[in-house]
Amino acid sequence: MSNISLGNIRYNPTTGAYEARVDIDRKGRTYRYPCSVTGALTMDEATVRQSLSRQALKMAGREGGLHAVL
Repeated sequence: MSNISLGNIRYNPTTGAYEARVDIDRKGRTYRYPCSVTGALTMDEATVRQSLSRQALKMAGREGGLHAVL
């Protein structure tokens, strides 16, 4: 089972997207993913969090890609 935590969520009005660092802890190692999801400024916070987490899990499931291991 993975533990997921989100950094500060910011809205980028230039791209119309929410951006955050998403950390996934697996077996004592933390994998960090830069995530971004498009949406209106009025988008529900729970939906934003769920979408960012889902994107990080998708990124974690594939080989390669941009991430940091701590």
